[in-house]
Amino acid sequence: MNNKWVKYSLIFILIVLIQGLVVNNIQINEYFNPMVYPIMIMMLPFELNAIITMGVALVLGISVDAFSNTFGLHASSALFIGYLRPTIMKYIRPKEGYDISLLPSIQDMGTTWFLAYASVVILAHHLWFFSFEILRFDLFMLILAKTFLSFIFSIGLIILFQYIFYKPSKK
Repeated sequence: MNNKWVKYSLIFILIVLIQGLVVNNIQINEYFNPMVYPIMIMMLPFELNAIITMGVALVLGISVDAFSNTFGLHASSALFIGYLRPTIMKYIRPKEGYDISLLPSIQDMGTTWFLAYASVVILAHHLWFFSFEILRFDLFMLILAKTFLSFIFSIGLIILFQYIFYKPSKK
């Protein structure tokens, strides 16, 4: 087995455990629901096939659902961003294109690129998640409030994770 995939498997397990055992237990109020597991989907290699990305996203979401008792909310949200990822990356592609030896991280792609990428992915994820969690259009403002406040908390944790767990790629 390729050393890169062993590393991704260990990161996958670590992220699921951190989300399930630590982040899910952060309770400030009903509006702050931090989620860090989308970083696993975001940090997959640039050249990874969309079908494999969606497969990883589905397994990740089901794993987080098992810890959260959310019966598919995380799985559908993760699958949604796994599906959107190639399109998002196409629209924020640097002029010279992606260097496949790099990862989509702050250290490799820069803060501006990463914040644009992470913001779109996390907003899409949270909007999908809270829309299906609440599932009432008359509570649209509640959906937006939970999406925005959880987004702020989640993006802060994801940036922190970037600096703790990811090192610059070697060219």
